[in-house]
Amino acid sequence: MKKFLIAASILSANFAFLGKEISNVIKAGADIIHFDVMDNHYVPNLTIGPLVLKSLRNYGIKSIIDVHLMTNSVDNLIIDFATAGADIISFHPENSNHIDRSISLIKEYGCKAGLALNPSTSLNYLDYLINKLDIILIMSVNPGFEGQKFINYIFNKIKKVKKIINKNQKNILLEVDGGINTNNINQVAISGADIFVIGSAIFKSLLSYDETIKNIKNSIK
Repeated sequence: MKKFLIAASILSANFAFLGKEISNVIKAGADIIHFDVMDNHYVPNLTIGPLVLKSLRNYGIKSIIDVHLMTNSVDNLIIDFATAGADIISFHPENSNHIDRSISLIKEYGCKAGLALNPSTSLNYLDYLINKLDIILIMSVNPGFEGQKFINYIFNKIKKVKKIINKNQKNILLEVDGGINTNNINQVAISGADIFVIGSAIFKSLLSYDETIKNIKNSIK
């Protein structure tokens, strides 16, 4: 049976108790911690930096940390987040002066490399980069804020990317981020996703993290 992975997006967590929040969602069954990095330039929001990631590692968080760079400049941040303890680093192609170099930099520092594609970003980038990637991150909302609604036409984009991965016979994980909940996660899975980034549906749930994540996983048939 195919292994699906839940990536808890800490953008929706209570930052006053961040270490505890992350420990609790990991115990409840989250597979990955998703780290949204925004610079108030590329997207209209300002979030967290490498010092927060390093503090989580020092706190004792050992799970996979998946860093998503939504910033106008990426190379220096790649180095900073890699040395702070990131396992996966994804960036948007339009934010790198040299995409190949940025991908190589991620791998040079021992991390898995991902390319993040906004709803309107062309898939043509994959024609030249598919052999270099470990992760393809498809945004199912326009990045910048939590709690947005899933954009329905992204289902077709997920299917197209999955076909590209299969055609090239690459062991690339397909990650989808934005507006995923128990109502649509099964369709996201059927479309081809491997990793589901979920924030509000976990951290803002009225149920316990255990019940919430169990319900999310049970929604994938």
